[in-house]
Amino acid sequence: MLRFQFWKILLIFSVLSIGAVYSLPNIFPPDPAVQITFNSAGGNFNEKIVNSIKEVAKKSNLNFISTETNSKSILFRAENYEDQVRLKDFFEENLDNNFVIALNLAPNTPNWLKNLNAFPMKLGLDLRGGVHFLLEADTDLLIEAKLESSLSNLKRIFREISLKPRSLEIENKSILVSLNDQADQELLDEAFQRLNGFDLEIKNSSEFEISLTNDELDEMIDYAVLQNLNTLRNRVNELGISEPVVQRQGAKRISIQLPGVQDTAEAKKIIGKTANLEFRLEAANRVSLSSRIDKFPFNGREIKLEKKLIISGDQVSDASVGYDESGFPQVNISLDSEGGAKMHRSTRNNVGNKMAVLFVERKSKTEIINDIPEVINYFEKRIISLATIQSALASQFRITGLDSPEEASELALLLRAGALAAPMDFVEEGTIGPSLGADNIKLGIQSLVLGLSLVLLFMVFYYKVFGLIADLAVAINIVLIIAVMSILSATLTLPGIAGIVLTIGMAVDANVLIFSRIREELKNKLKPQDAISAGYDRAFVTIVDANLTTLIVAVILYAVGTGPIQGFAITLSIGILTSMFTAILFTRMMVYFIYGRKKEIEKIWI
Repeated sequence: MLRFQFWKILLIFSVLSIGAVYSLPNIFPPDPAVQITFNSAGGNFNEKIVNSIKEVAKKSNLNFISTETNSKSILFRAENYEDQVRLKDFFEENLDNNFVIALNLAPNTPNWLKNLNAFPMKLGLDLRGGVHFLLEADTDLLIEAKLESSLSNLKRIFREISLKPRSLEIENKSILVSLNDQADQELLDEAFQRLNGFDLEIKNSSEFEISLTNDELDEMIDYAVLQNLNTLRNRVNELGISEPVVQRQGAKRISIQLPGVQDTAEAKKIIGKTANLEFRLEAANRVSLSSRIDKFPFNGREIKLEKKLIISGDQVSDASVGYDESGFPQVNISLDSEGGAKMHRSTRNNVGNKMAVLFVERKSKTEIINDIPEVINYFEKRIISLATIQSALASQFRITGLDSPEEASELALLLRAGALAAPMDFVEEGTIGPSLGADNIKLGIQSLVLGLSLVLLFMVFYYKVFGLIADLAVAINIVLIIAVMSILSATLTLPGIAGIVLTIGMAVDANVLIFSRIREELKNKLKPQDAISAGYDRAFVTIVDANLTTLIVAVILYAVGTGPIQGFAITLSIGILTSMFTAILFTRMMVYFIYGRKKEIEKIWI
C-alpha cells in the first residue's frame, strides 16, 4: 500500500490555491488607452479642465469605452489599438502644448484581487510597447570638474606651505606645475602627500604633472554612474511613468525602458533634463578682476556674479512648492549638513548683499562642421532669483521670484530627484508600438500552445495514465510560473516566453526519469506498488542534481546578463523550481490518490 504524508497534501493544496489566486489577474487583459497628463509636474486637473477635454473627446466621433480621471491624469479606454492610435492623434491635434498625450495600457484587475495585492505580470517593451533609451555618462566633464576642484585645493595647500610655483594650470586631463627653483620640489612633494587619488610624474627638473590614478578614475566614474542611476530612477518615478526599468549597462551606460510611452520626444523631456542650481553672490564692486566674475541678463539689465559658488543643487536634500505672503510661488529648500554650514558661513558675512540663484541646464545643438553634422553639448545658465540677504541663512530657506507655479513645481521636482553627478548623452533610442507588442504576444502564445500540445500528446501516448498525470502537472506548472512572476513583479519578455516553452520540456523531464525508473522496476518483477515507490525514491537524487545544475546556470545568466538574457533566465529559474515541485510532490500525490488505497494492484498503465 502506497503512503503519502498528510502534511505534504496540505502543502500542495496550499501552494496550488495561492498559485491560482495570484495567476488569476492575468486572465483579465488590459485595455489600450490614451493617457493625458500635464506637461509640467505641478499641473492638476480640475473639474473645468476635465470637462473641456471630455467635450473635445465627444466631438471626435471616435470610439472609447470609458474615461477615468484624477488630479494628475485623464485616461481614455479604447476598444482596440487602432482606436487608441486615432484617439492619440486627435488629442495631439486639438490640445495645446500644456498636455502630454501618451499611449498606455489600462488594467482590468477586479477590486477583490487588488485587495489581495494580486496584480498581473509586468510586460516588457517587446510585448507591451514603449520607449527604450541608452544613456552614456560624459566622463570628460566629470574629470574636468574633479581637476578644477583639486586645483583649487592645491592652491590652498601651496599657500599654507608658502610654495609659489611659476605656473599652475589644467592641461590634457592633468594639472601641470612649473616651479621657479629646483629646491621647491621638496615642498611640492609635501603638498602632493596631502592629495588623495593622484599620481605625480616628473617631466623635467622644474615641470611636474599631477594626474588621476586609474583606481581613482574608475571609482569616480562608478560613483557618478550609480548616483545618476538613482537620480534617473527618482526622476522617472516622480513623474509617474508606470513600471519603468532603469538599470546599469556596462561601466558608463544606463538603460531606461518606459513601457506604454510612445512619444520619444516627450520621454526624452522627462528623463533628459540635467538641471542643477548654483547659488552665487552678486559681485557688485567687490570683485574687480574680470576673470573672477560672470555676467548674466536679468529683468532687462546685466548682473555681475562671482564665479565662486556658495553651494550647488547637489547639496539640496529636499524641495517643496509653497506660496509667500502675497500668493506668489516659491520653492522651500532644505540643505544637507555640509551645504547648510557653507550657506551659513557665506551669508553671515554678506548680510545686505545680494545672492543669485542660477538655473543650469545642459542642452545640445547640431552644427555643421566640415559638411558633417555634429552634436554640440553646452550649458545654459539663467538667473531665476536675485534677492538681498536679510540675515544669515541656514539649512532651510526659500527661493522666490519665480514666474509661475509650474516653474516652481518643475524646479522642486528636479531638486528632489537630485542632480546628475555626470552629464548623460543619449547614444541609442528606440520605440516599439503596442500593435507590434500585441503581435509578439500572439506569436509567443502560439509557440507556447504548440509546444505544450506536442508534449502533452507524447506523454499520453507513451506513458498512458501516468502521462495524463504528467500533463496535469505541466499545466499546473505553467500556472505556478505565472503566479510567482506576478508575486515577484517580474517582467515577462519575448525571450521569457521562450524560457517558459523550454520549461515545458524540462517539466516533463523529471517525470520521464521517474516513469522510466518505474518501468525498470516492473521489468525486475517488483510489485506495482513497490515499483512506484522505488521509482520515485531512486529518481529523486538524479532529479534534484540535474535541476540544481541548470538552476545555477540560469542564476548566473540573470546576474551577468542584461535585457533579453535576464528575461529568459528569470522564467527558466522559476520554471525549474516549480517543475521540481510538481514532479516530485504533485505527481506522487496524484498517483497516491489513484493507486494508493488499493491493497493489491494487478497492473498499472504505464
